[in-house]
Amino acid sequence: TNRPLNGPYLTRCMIMEDALDGLFVNIAHQCPNGIQGLLEAFFGFLARRTDFYYGSTESAAKKLVLDNFKKYKDVATTRREREREEMKEKDEREKRRRAEKAEEALRKNAEKAAEAAGDNDTSKGVVIEEVFDEPSANGEQPTEVEVKEDKVPTASEKPEPKPVKIGPLEEGEEEDEADKDKLKPNEGNGGDLPNYRWVQTLGDVDLYIPTKLPTRIKSRQVTVQFKRKHLKIAIGGNTILDGPLYNEIKTEECSWILEDGLEVVVHLEKINKMEWWSRIVDGEPEINTKRVQPENSKLGDLDGETRSMVEKMMYDQQQKQLGRPTSEEQKKQEMLKKFMDAHPEMDFSKCKFG
Repeated sequence: TNRPLNGPYLTRCMIMEDALDGLFVNIAHQCPNGIQGLLEAFFGFLARRTDFYYGSTESAAKKLVLDNFKKYKDVATTRREREREEMKEKDEREKRRRAEKAEEALRKNAEKAAEAAGDNDTSKGVVIEEVFDEPSANGEQPTEVEVKEDKVPTASEKPEPKPVKIGPLEEGEEEDEADKDKLKPNEGNGGDLPNYRWVQTLGDVDLYIPTKLPTRIKSRQVTVQFKRKHLKIAIGGNTILDGPLYNEIKTEECSWILEDGLEVVVHLEKINKMEWWSRIVDGEPEINTKRVQPENSKLGDLDGETRSMVEKMMYDQQQKQLGRPTSEEQKKQEMLKKFMDAHPEMDFSKCKFG
């Protein structure tokens, strides 16, 4: 008879499943040939200790085996689909996390560049003050407006910044001798190497390492050791990387996962979030960091509001480098113009611009 699926019964079933899983895992570790060895051990047990093979007809025994195969095939398929959904959600969370880090790195980069360009000289805005002259002979008191505006350096007052070269060389342009042997960055601003591929933002680095083994592996076959200035990665006894890192990392924020038993993904969190790495560890082939394309790094992954904010910061940074008004300063100038247009009765001929 079927037992009712009440709470205590389900709890006992789950406890029993956990206990049996632990038992079968131990048996599987002791059996050669993986699943095949486990099945051979189980059917051998049935032959030695039970009447499975002669207690009923052969067709009934085979039907019992096939029925259970079909039953747990559905269980395995459901579990696999659930794991794929969880992996998909995890990938989406990782994309959002990387987008947030990219936005944060771009924001800090823009702030630092703004400070270097003399941000303190262009941040006070516009102040409008009324100046009253002595009363005239007819008793009327003329009103004038004095407009004080922080001076925005013009292009002639500031040196033209040197352009940053990004992307392929222009016709007739020669590459630096020291960079000729370096690799061209991939789309993720990293490198594609024989044993692994890596990508980066200003804030972090991700490595993708295929196992290159004929069968799926377990996590216990992977060794990843994080140190502040050292990284070691080994798969199945084969060392992939082992050496000093390009720069220091936050070990407590680094992680790794084994994807589907076929690829190891390693995440490194940079301490210095204002530089591009040319390599992962010393001795590895280097990329030409002058050819990275930060404008393509992660803007496409950002939501509309965040992307607009990042693009605004990048625009303001460029304007300051060129000695031109930022978006905020342009708004203030427009407000001043609207104020003057809205008050034609005021005499602006004696306005003072400080």
